[in-house]
Amino acid sequence: MRAKASDMHSKDCVKVAVRVRPFNKRERDAGSSCIISMVTSSITIQDPRDLQSRRSFSFDYAYWSHSGFTRDHRGVFVPEEPGGRYADQDCVFGDLGEGILENALQGYNATLLAYGQTGSGKSYSMVGYGSNKGLVPKLCERLFQAIRENQENRQCQVFFSMLEIYNEQVVDLLSRGARTPGGLRVREEQRRGFYVEGLRTVPCESAAQVEQLMEQGTRTRTTAATHMNANSSRSHMLIILQLKQIFSKESTTKQSNINLVDLAGSERQRSSGSEADRLKEGTAINLSLTTLGNVISALADLAVGKKNVHIPYRDSVLTKLLQSALGGNSRTVMIATLSPADICYEESLSTLRYAERTKRIQNRAVVNESPTERLVKELKAENARLMQRLSRMGQEGQRENDETKELRQLLSQNELQIRAIQTLWEQHLQEALKDWEQQYATITQERRMMQMHPYILNVNEDAQLSGVVKLFIQEGEWDVGLCDSSPRSISIKGLGIQERHAVFKNEARRVTLTPLAGSKVTVNGNVVSQPVELQHLDRLILGSNCTYLFVGYPSERGGDDWSRYDYDYFQSELAAAEGIHLGEPSTGSSQTDPSLLAVFYDCIKLMPMVAEANQMSQELNKGVDFKLEIKNLALSDSKGHDLEKDIVVKVTSKHSKQVWVWSKAKFVNRKFLMEDVYEQHQAEQCSDQGATEPSAVTLPRDKDPFWDPVEPLLLGTAHLWLQSLAFRIPLQEQLEVLGSEGTEEAILQAQLVPCTPTGLSLGEDDILIDPSDLLGRRLDFQVVLDQCCGLRWIKEARNRGVQIGFRLFDCSQPVYSPALWHNINPLLDHKVHFASLQTSKHLLNYLQSSAVVLELWGLQEGCSHLVSSLQTMRMTPESIFLIDETDPFETSAVSSELMSVKALQQDLDELKSVNASLRKENHILREKLNAARTGGDGVRGRSVRPSCDAEFARALKVFYHSMTSVRGQLQRLRRHRPSEESDLLGLKLFVDEHRRLLRDFSEQMEESVSTLKQDVAAIVRRKRERSGVWP
Repeated sequence: MRAKASDMHSKDCVKVAVRVRPFNKRERDAGSSCIISMVTSSITIQDPRDLQSRRSFSFDYAYWSHSGFTRDHRGVFVPEEPGGRYADQDCVFGDLGEGILENALQGYNATLLAYGQTGSGKSYSMVGYGSNKGLVPKLCERLFQAIRENQENRQCQVFFSMLEIYNEQVVDLLSRGARTPGGLRVREEQRRGFYVEGLRTVPCESAAQVEQLMEQGTRTRTTAATHMNANSSRSHMLIILQLKQIFSKESTTKQSNINLVDLAGSERQRSSGSEADRLKEGTAINLSLTTLGNVISALADLAVGKKNVHIPYRDSVLTKLLQSALGGNSRTVMIATLSPADICYEESLSTLRYAERTKRIQNRAVVNESPTERLVKELKAENARLMQRLSRMGQEGQRENDETKELRQLLSQNELQIRAIQTLWEQHLQEALKDWEQQYATITQERRMMQMHPYILNVNEDAQLSGVVKLFIQEGEWDVGLCDSSPRSISIKGLGIQERHAVFKNEARRVTLTPLAGSKVTVNGNVVSQPVELQHLDRLILGSNCTYLFVGYPSERGGDDWSRYDYDYFQSELAAAEGIHLGEPSTGSSQTDPSLLAVFYDCIKLMPMVAEANQMSQELNKGVDFKLEIKNLALSDSKGHDLEKDIVVKVTSKHSKQVWVWSKAKFVNRKFLMEDVYEQHQAEQCSDQGATEPSAVTLPRDKDPFWDPVEPLLLGTAHLWLQSLAFRIPLQEQLEVLGSEGTEEAILQAQLVPCTPTGLSLGEDDILIDPSDLLGRRLDFQVVLDQCCGLRWIKEARNRGVQIGFRLFDCSQPVYSPALWHNINPLLDHKVHFASLQTSKHLLNYLQSSAVVLELWGLQEGCSHLVSSLQTMRMTPESIFLIDETDPFETSAVSSELMSVKALQQDLDELKSVNASLRKENHILREKLNAARTGGDGVRGRSVRPSCDAEFARALKVFYHSMTSVRGQLQRLRRHRPSEESDLLGLKLFVDEHRRLLRDFSEQMEESVSTLKQDVAAIVRRKRERSGVWP
């Protein structure tokens, strides 16, 4: 290709469009709110956690497709009102597609990139669905329409190619042969730049032929995704249309490439922690998208004038192929698709930032001239010169016959070369015609079979790949599995599929499915092991994750809506069968807790991945089991508020009993690495056909994705409430240690002991009536851990140990008890002394409203103990931990408002001191007066008369201890839930038991309050009686 010199100076910025889709089903079910607003080409996104935080962006085009639409009689989505703000498919094509088409017809290379998180509407905008055709089919229709309208003055040739990039491997989706191991190679040539070697290009004469080729490519993509265990949302799809226009009169040719790119999902991994995996990130799964971001950032920096910027085109396959589209010879448009739901805020904001960087990129687009056409012109010119020489020689009649013969031979060769070049297009068309006739016959046969027999229909996470594969169940018995040698077999490939997996039996218009020994078959979310009769629209999962919808005989089909049985429906049904439910909205609330909703859909997404990981572990003989768990499902913080919930994966070695807990991000990364190991193992098995027994795959530990160094695991927590310390009342508790999902991990006996600075326990006379009396005074207390009973962690494996850790108030680091091993009921006998030298209001509020969260940590052989970091802790020489200390640097920065509060506090303390002195003086005077009246008897009476304050303190202590029992009863009520498998009788028993617990709770509460009232009344009565004696 050669660029015209006159065009070399032109620069074009990448045009960026943003489109906002409607809520999907899961977002509607969650009651999601819309966080995106749009005014002309400006978009504003609001942080759902901070209503004052807004970010605005401006783009070339902004399309509001979220609301304001209706469906017409053709099934096409159109604006509710003429001129409404809703942007339909025609509107998007009018702005973007027409521009791409016009550029291509002018001879420019043109590129359209679709970017956004999975499910944000990329495929809908690019390909469309049903009658709502997207940019690609509309562009093809308009292209061939333009060719027909201008066929008098030009000859046009269109070639179609379709490829997929997954894990840095290029797959030709139109290839007629077997898939090339390792994928096709990307090569570089000075004239052509980067290109895919061996990529099939098919000539097309109509939009219908292009549509047929796209269906063929989609079928290949679906089959490959199933066989390779690949996730289509992690792959990039490229459609390449090569347009060649030959202008006969001008003797020129314009040739342009139209690249239509559907990029992989851009979603970020949510993780409870930001830990880095010891192994590299998911091989090459994310490499292309990451490198694309780096290229865009580098080009954006270059556009604003930065010097010496390296653009990493060569770092990935995708960026090599898109080099001309980004900063090169192309006019490029990117459409970024957004979800407007609050639960997708992070991903949507990331997409907008990405699009904002992209619009700064500058390309140098030029009109291209074909070297092939230039060769034809040169050959014709040479032939003209040869003809002139022959003509002159004929006129002169004096030349030798040898020279004439040589000239005629050259002329003949040139004519043959010109004819070969010009007939290449016709030959391509003839070859393609044979393929189209064969495919048409196959499609016709498939449609006829659909009207005669039941079949199973594939369901894929990518809606564009669902419904592509149809496997027909004709009369008789049909084996399903890897085998395809039998004439009565249905071949299915995928993880967990056996050689003979199951048997379909179609007899008397009834279809039954019989699982075979050792195979996993799930029907409507339930694993089956016995023959089951299939009903129309039953959901089947064969092996780990081969999902199919059963379609019955035509007479059974009726007018059912099949679209609701999407991939999410399958996984939700599977989750429900395993006891994982979205849950009902809480009382008084119209929607589900957003954190629970996010966890539920994370669970739905990870369930098939966990099943696949377990299957790979089994086939590779790794002996590792993976299980989904919900982190912090039943746990709360020191205030009693629920902790943020997240999905984690519990990994257990069946042989060593070692346990790991991986975050979602870490598991996803490891799963991609497991796929690499699995594919390599499969390739080795194929090459070694003589192997009879599968052998365990042995890898160095530092490269094994199934293994990790062991670490301490958080098993559960217990809450020791601190309210009694505000009154200087000792507390002894027996606490239930609850695991992340509410399971009882152990019983912990603990104490809170108010004490002196030397560690001696305080007596009853030190109990306070008013906690505010602590302000400004020293407070010492001990947290005592006595014993841990019934440790489930050690019951499961005796070679394990435990530690208890906790953090109090403003301690910068947690404090840990010594490690104890091999004992189910270990004696802890661990004391920690804390002191506040000058109790502040902040500490007092903390004591009255918070608990110390006691964490139970599990230890395994080979892992290090948890150690308290004492360097950052404030301690006395007597090993007393100091809390509630004011930093002198912070004191100097206190605001004037806080200073005034402190001044008022000092005034209050002085007034209290004066008041105390007056009360003391008054008391002395009263005693003297009393002695004068009653003599010695009065003195003896006063010496035995108990202090009213002490009586009040004892009554409060009794009440506090009784309330501890009430709190325990309340916790039992909160945890008391019916079993998921309860029938009507079970629910009745649950209601009766719940009624009994409520009655016990009510009686204990009434008894505690009644006792306190009686004690207070008695104290008041005695005081009045005594005051009656006093004057």
